[in-house]
Amino acid sequence: MKGIVRMFAPICLLLCWMLPVCSKLQIRSLVRRPEADRMSMEGDAVDDMYCRCNETMAKRIKDKYFKKENKGEFAKAWKREKECVNARLKLKQKGDEALTRDHIQAICVYTGLFSKTLNDAVRKGKSTYRTSFPYHSLHFWLTSAIQILSNTNCLTSYRRTDRALRGSVNQIMRFGSFASSSEEKTLKKFGKKTCFEIQTCYGAFLNHSSSIGREEKEVLIPPYEQFKIVKETKGRNFKGLEDCEVVYTLKSAGIESNLNCNAV
Repeated sequence: MKGIVRMFAPICLLLCWMLPVCSKLQIRSLVRRPEADRMSMEGDAVDDMYCRCNETMAKRIKDKYFKKENKGEFAKAWKREKECVNARLKLKQKGDEALTRDHIQAICVYTGLFSKTLNDAVRKGKSTYRTSFPYHSLHFWLTSAIQILSNTNCLTSYRRTDRALRGSVNQIMRFGSFASSSEEKTLKKFGKKTCFEIQTCYGAFLNHSSSIGREEKEVLIPPYEQFKIVKETKGRNFKGLEDCEVVYTLKSAGIESNLNCNAV
């Protein structure tokens, strides 16, 4: 009996010693890194570009949508940005002449504290666009402002995010919302998980119209612009974006507007 006890004692000690190690292995196997979201054409997005119905939609916004939508958090945001609007109106320059007070107010609201709220609605709003979508007014004025400010030359800008995103070289994708980017690479506060170098031919430099001023050199990209992924680079190998985990280089590949003039 004593011999049996002696024989099993080392085995017990070995098993007891391994328990913490096994526990750690089990914990590691249970705790997985969050999977990256796959970039896509974002088919559920509100991507109206109001081509050939701009004037008709502008009248509909005034007569119907703004009166209906000017409530709650949107009404507060609209009212809050009056100082921004008054200041930006005084700074209008050549090329900005077609911007109305509503255009500038929409930019101020978006670049203020409302971008996430609007983009959450835009990203998944296709099915409700003709019925209960809550931001026709803001979407229209912001889209129209981008089209006014966009010139014939394509721009190079940079976008940072803390979202883990993945895509494939030669894939065609859209951001599926209004996408803020910058002519600067150094805006680290926006994230470093996934970064982009973007050639946009339909986005616009907001210049002094933004509520955050000229410091961030914001370039705003509309939901309907599509891009081709031409390169994937480890951030450490991309000059100026070395802190990013991965950098995707995007080249403008035209437009796709599935909801063009659907709310008129």
